[in-house]
Amino acid sequence: MEFYFPVEFGEQLAFFAAALSAVIGLVIMFAPGLIFRLFGLQVTAERRDGLVLLRSSLAAFYLGFGATAMLLAQPMVYLAFGASFALAVFGAVLSILSDGGATLRNCLLLVVHAILAALPLCYVFGMV
Repeated sequence: MEFYFPVEFGEQLAFFAAALSAVIGLVIMFAPGLIFRLFGLQVTAERRDGLVLLRSSLAAFYLGFGATAMLLAQPMVYLAFGASFALAVFGAVLSILSDGGATLRNCLLLVVHAILAALPLCYVFGMV
């Protein structure tokens, strides 16, 4: 079985979004302390269970879904990938509006999730 790299431009954009998601997942998986500091959070020496949540839930989602979308390279997988990140955008908007979380970090994360949602969805719906 060969590694498939897309030929069409729209599919290349969706592939790029999946690759970016996988890279973000790798960074979160192997450097969770850096991610905590990046978002202004901290892990105390006596309570390190936050790292488990970050690695198992967040990193696994980014890495697993991104790698699966790259390896399978099917429109329905890209649709699920884009829809998942679109829901993440909705959650971020909801939190920004209701929790008062309109910080630069949260807005940057919102933009990253919007890009990760838009690229595969534009390919799936034939916009590019």
